[in-house]
Amino acid sequence: MNTLPDSVDAQNPVIEISHLKKSFGHLEVLKDISFNLLPGENLVVLGKSGSGKSVLIKCIVGLLKADSGIIKVFGQDISDPDNKVLVQLREKIGFLFQSGALFDSMTVRQNLEFPLRKTKKDLTEKEKENKIHEALENVGLPDVIDKMPSELSGGMRKRISLARTLVMSPGIMLYDEPTTGLDPVTSEEISELINGVRKKYNTSSIIITHDIKCAMIIADRMIMLQEGNIYKEGNPELFKNSDDEFIQSFFK
Repeated sequence: MNTLPDSVDAQNPVIEISHLKKSFGHLEVLKDISFNLLPGENLVVLGKSGSGKSVLIKCIVGLLKADSGIIKVFGQDISDPDNKVLVQLREKIGFLFQSGALFDSMTVRQNLEFPLRKTKKDLTEKEKENKIHEALENVGLPDVIDKMPSELSGGMRKRISLARTLVMSPGIMLYDEPTTGLDPVTSEEISELINGVRKKYNTSSIIITHDIKCAMIIADRMIMLQEGNIYKEGNPELFKNSDDEFIQSFFK
């Protein structure tokens, strides 16, 4: 059986999406989506609410099963993965949920310990502790390790959610609306943090957002969805300088 590779080939896409389709009943959410994510790239997927952005990344990580099409991660076809491949895949992909999805009954330390205890059973307690402290340092919150999520601001909870993902040393990051619900200053801080994570961990990332300021800070390339299709693809300047009325509506 094929397994996922331990390293990334700099010459090949880390994610390949071909003719992806997903419907819920009679509602076609993704109609025919094809694109690649390149090594080390920050790819932003823009679109209004209901355009299929979140459904797209949930298909990529296996939380939703596509109706048809091909999804390859590190060259492995996971469109209909067996359990072993899917487990390996999820260990290599970090997924930052829009809500953060922290466990309210656990301290920050316990939230970060949880994925390590579940999947990194070969690590010593000291190694786990080092990973937790490193992740908290890298999101700028080393001093909140024993606090509860309820004691943190919205921006801090986003950072802790990201730290919980980073303890797994993912090769790919998927961000679902990382700045939603945050004030402009905190949104910019989170956007810069995403760039810092890419530099520190050498990640390849797909960022789902409707926040154009966030997109312009982090994007190497942008894809805009409209009604389940790719409406436009290109670099940020192409979008910013476009005279297309639909594209310009995001910049107002």
